[in-house]
Amino acid sequence: MTDSRSGARLRASAAQVVDAVVSSGRSLDRELIKAEPAVAQEDRGLLRLLCFGALRHHWRLQAAIDSLLTRPLRARDSAVNALLAIGLYQLGNTRIPDHAAVSQTVDAVRFLRRPKLAPLVNAVLRRALRDRILATEPSKEEAVFDHPAWLIDQLRADWPDDWASILAANNGRAPMWLRANPAHGTAAAYVARLAAAGIAGECLDAAPQAVRLAEPQAVESLPGFSAGHVSVQDAAAQLAAPWLLQGLSGRVLDACAAPGGKSAHLLELAGDRIDLTCTDNDEARLGSVAANLERLSLDATLMSCDASNPEEWWDGELYDGILLDVPCSASGVIRRHPDIKLLRRRDDIRALGQTQRAMLDALWPLLAPGGRLLYVTCSVLAAENDHIVGGFLDANDDARENDMLQNNNIRDLMRIKACGFQVLPGVQDLDGFYFACLERVS
Repeated sequence: MTDSRSGARLRASAAQVVDAVVSSGRSLDRELIKAEPAVAQEDRGLLRLLCFGALRHHWRLQAAIDSLLTRPLRARDSAVNALLAIGLYQLGNTRIPDHAAVSQTVDAVRFLRRPKLAPLVNAVLRRALRDRILATEPSKEEAVFDHPAWLIDQLRADWPDDWASILAANNGRAPMWLRANPAHGTAAAYVARLAAAGIAGECLDAAPQAVRLAEPQAVESLPGFSAGHVSVQDAAAQLAAPWLLQGLSGRVLDACAAPGGKSAHLLELAGDRIDLTCTDNDEARLGSVAANLERLSLDATLMSCDASNPEEWWDGELYDGILLDVPCSASGVIRRHPDIKLLRRRDDIRALGQTQRAMLDALWPLLAPGGRLLYVTCSVLAAENDHIVGGFLDANDDARENDMLQNNNIRDLMRIKACGFQVLPGVQDLDGFYFACLERVS
C-alpha cells in the first residue's frame, strides 16, 4: 500500500512526466522510463495510470483548470499545472478516495519545490469537488473530444460517418493482445494455459494466433513468455505477416522493422521458407528486434540503415516480398500513446507523406516481378494511406493492387478504401491500421 509520503512523491513524478510532454514536447514512453526507477515497483502501475489519464484527457482537464484559476500559472510553474491535471483526473476518473487524492496531490507540491503553491492546489481541488466542475460539459470542441482541433477536423473530413467513434476509441484504454507462437500450440491452447494460471483470455477468428486478455498482465506472469511461446502484439498488427506471405517464399525484406513484432511473426509463420532481412535506421531500436528474435529462437539478417537509400546497403538481389511498415503519424494507436495528440502537428502529416512516398519509390525497384509489397501504417489519415498508394499506382505501370483478403473474418474488420483497407481503432478492440497489397507485374 502506498503511504502518504510515497504517494505524494509518486504524484510529483507523474506531474513531471506530464509536464515534459505538454511543455517540452517529449515522448511519454521515454519520460516514464526515466521516472520509473524512482518509484516502487508496486506503484508503477499507478504512475502510468495517472500519466496516461492526464494526457488522454488533457483538453478537458485544462478547461477545468482554466475555469478554476483566476489567472493562469506562470510558465515556470508548469509542473504545478500538470499536477492540477493529475489531481483532477484522480477525482473524476479513478476510484482513489477524494480525501487521499486531494491530500497527496497537495503534498506533492513540495516535491516539485513549489511549497508556496500548496494552498492554491488545495483550494482548486476542493472547489472542483464542491462545485462539481468535472461534471460540467465543456463548451470548446477540443475539450469535448479531448483532441486537438486540427485532428478533429481531419478525421471529420476523412471519416464523415465515423469520426466521433474514432475519437471515442482513441480516448479509451487499450487492451493487451498476445500472439501465440504456432511452434508451441494454437491460440485456443494458449487460452487454456492462461486459464490454468488464473488469467482470462479469448481468441479472435480473423487473426488465428491472437489472444485478447481480459486485463493487462506483466509479461513475466504469462505462461511460457520467456521461452518464446507467446509475444505481445495487437491483433491488427498480426494481420500483416500472413497477408504478405500468402503463397510466398524466398527473400523477404522487413523495412523499418523495429521493434520486431512483425519480423518475428513472419518467421514464426514461414520458418525456413523465407530468408528475412530486417532494416531500421535506429541502431538502438534494432537491438529490440534482435532481442525479440533471440527470445523466440528465430534468425534474420539485421541491418542498421536508411531503407529509403538502398544504394547504401542493398546487395543487388531482388526480394520476393517486402513489408513496408512506414513511419507515420500513429493516429491509429493514440489510445496506446496519448501523447501523440499533443506531439503531432498538422504540418507533420505532409512531411510524413513525403517520407512515405519516398520510401515506396525507393524500395519498389528492389521487388522481383511477381513479387508482393505490403504497405502498412498505424494511421487512419487518408493523406498517409490511400492517397500515398493511389498516387504511387497512378505513377507506376508495373504496380497493381491485389485486393483479395485472406478470409471472410478479416472482411468484417475492414473498411474498403479507394485502394487498400482500413481497420479503425476500437473495431473488435483492435488498433487502427491501414494495409495495401501491391504486386509487381512484368
